[in-house]
Amino acid sequence: MMFARAIGDEDPEYHAALFRNGSGAVAPPTFTVVCAHYDPAYPLRPRPGEPWPGSGREPGVAMAGGGGLHAEQHFEYHRPLRVGDALTVTVRPGREWEKAGRSGLLCFTEQITEFRDERGELVVTARAVGVVQRSPAPVPAGPAGDASPGAAARAEAAAHTGPAADSGKDGA
Repeated sequence: MMFARAIGDEDPEYHAALFRNGSGAVAPPTFTVVCAHYDPAYPLRPRPGEPWPGSGREPGVAMAGGGGLHAEQHFEYHRPLRVGDALTVTVRPGREWEKAGRSGLLCFTEQITEFRDERGELVVTARAVGVVQRSPAPVPAGPAGDASPGAAARAEAAAHTGPAADSGKDGA
């Protein structure tokens, strides 16, 4: 019901179906994400008496192993998730790959989460992709080791234009 309110869905039949036992009302598409908050090992779950990493609204506490970025999230629905479904969750690693980026080597990892119903049938597969920077990109030096901003670009431009361009001649 809160999801329907959040997206502005005021369909009275949907709201009524949520309260009918066995109605089979369809759950919100991203509802499976809440499972993390019921996992005692979930690192972002608040714990009484322990510093919380925060929500981003205010400064939080740095977490061990942090520094990565949640790059992608994909959901594959094998059938509609229905109100009243009891799901079992399994998490496994997926693919890993690297890519050279402007800021250095980027390492991508996939995490696959499968949600199965009481009969063991696959209901939803969620795939999350995270990325961390493994090495910073080298800073190109300009002429004679000049690493000032724009030095490399100036050196590259000089190499392509040559002395004729600098003297105002067309080089012919």
